[in-house]
Amino acid sequence: MKLQQIHVALQPASRSYDVLIGAGALALAAPRIATLASKNVLPVITDQNVAELHLNTLETIMAKQGIETRCLILPAGEDQKSFAGLQTVCDFLLDQEMEREDCLLAFGGGVIGDLAGLASALVKRGTHFVQIPTTLLAQVDSSVGGKTAINTKTGKNMIGVFHQPRLVVADTGFLQTLDRRQWRAGYAEMLKMACLSDRAFFDQLVKCGPEMANGEEQLLIAAISRSVQGKADLVAEDELERGRRALLNLGHTFAHALEAEAPGQILHGEAVAAGMGAAFLLSAELGFCPKEDVVLLQDHLHKMQMPTCLKDAPGGPYKAQNLLQRMLGDKKNKDGQIHLVLCRRLGEAFVTADVSDQTLLAFMDRNLI
Repeated sequence: MKLQQIHVALQPASRSYDVLIGAGALALAAPRIATLASKNVLPVITDQNVAELHLNTLETIMAKQGIETRCLILPAGEDQKSFAGLQTVCDFLLDQEMEREDCLLAFGGGVIGDLAGLASALVKRGTHFVQIPTTLLAQVDSSVGGKTAINTKTGKNMIGVFHQPRLVVADTGFLQTLDRRQWRAGYAEMLKMACLSDRAFFDQLVKCGPEMANGEEQLLIAAISRSVQGKADLVAEDELERGRRALLNLGHTFAHALEAEAPGQILHGEAVAAGMGAAFLLSAELGFCPKEDVVLLQDHLHKMQMPTCLKDAPGGPYKAQNLLQRMLGDKKNKDGQIHLVLCRRLGEAFVTADVSDQTLLAFMDRNLI
């Protein structure tokens, strides 16, 4: 089967890389991955869940290329995105005697990608890594763009760097083992991409989302590819998120506050869905966005069995004042002001710092009842 290939163009061009998408992508990409194994060895960072389901597949495919894989298997879960988890990964890589031109494989969902990517950036001031995302959320979003980070008690992704992978291999065959909740969490990130810059894509998701959820693989591959292309374009334009790339944070200021308030109880994609619903509702209340667009978004979220607003978010009940305090510490803020991504309509997002803390608090108070 032919793979979808999307190029992430960076400067200098030597830092650019491809995203390969499709069923069987790992086996087809294995020869390319093997060229990155300078000593015919590739360290692999993964978690227990992925290891049980897919590690044998990875090891077998790479062995056919003459590559030995040496694996660190971490406990599954967001708790690993910590200083302790980072030290575990760094110690493992140093024990493998990694050199700067060596490469590791990040084999798992967003947690593994973020953690392994950060360790790759730090060990010996920078090594190479390949993202092999195994969840829908990681395939459409977190594996592309070079954001790596761990969490702290202050909030999500507070300690991190931009460190781009050498290659991303999004094998959609791995998605067959995802449970419905995890699948919907990834779908939220695709929907976010449509909402911020691509109304035609939104309309396509409304039409085909239920079919994708029921296993229509070709529709899903096309949607993943469209999401990745949209993100790749923004990353190429604004790699370090000093301009338009910030639009990718649609729903995320609310989402990260929800996640910080209910660690382990709400998935990132669930928080993004609730955050998008809130962002559109706030946009309408402030006169930026037609109410009809809010209804369209929330109706689709509801149809796809996802949170439509803050009060629907798992892990509640939430308190508006607590969420505001989390948002005041958001890493996207400037000069002490909360920066929100709001929308003028479906497919047109913008960044603003003009929503006062009092307005935001009152809005959340009303919408958490």
